[in-house]
Amino acid sequence: MPSPKRKTPVDGETGQGKTAKLFGEIANRTSQAAGRALTFLIAAGIVLVWALTGPIFDYSDTWQLVINTGTTIVTFLMVFLIQNSQNRDSAAIQVKLDELIRVSTAHNSFVGIEHLSDDELEEIRTKCERRAKAEKAGEQSVQQTGKKARRAADRVSG
Repeated sequence: MPSPKRKTPVDGETGQGKTAKLFGEIANRTSQAAGRALTFLIAAGIVLVWALTGPIFDYSDTWQLVINTGTTIVTFLMVFLIQNSQNRDSAAIQVKLDELIRVSTAHNSFVGIEHLSDDELEEIRTKCERRAKAEKAGEQSVQQTGKKARRAADRVSG
């Protein structure tokens, strides 16, 4: 009997895995570089040079088009790089939180809730807040009972 054909390629069998890895690497390096002071100074220098060349080019439409086009392209590309960086950071944080939940006394049912709808997440958040309020009220009740017990013990012994 022939073996069933695999319908989903494994990473590395298509260029998609390599492309995603390459994009992730480029995005990571670019976002690290974009956050440095030197990068800001270079960008500010470019704008300054552009502004100083205004009189040379008589503030022409082409002169204005250069900075408008440049900033538009950089902004457009940075949106994707920033989103990629935030997606990776968010995924890494989620994995860490899931692992902390898994190894702690927290409810394992919370692992993976980031995939729920906004309404489902809001419902869980409301339940957690109610539980936290009830727990806080219970702790206050225990503290008050403890204080009363200490006062009663002090009266008896004192």
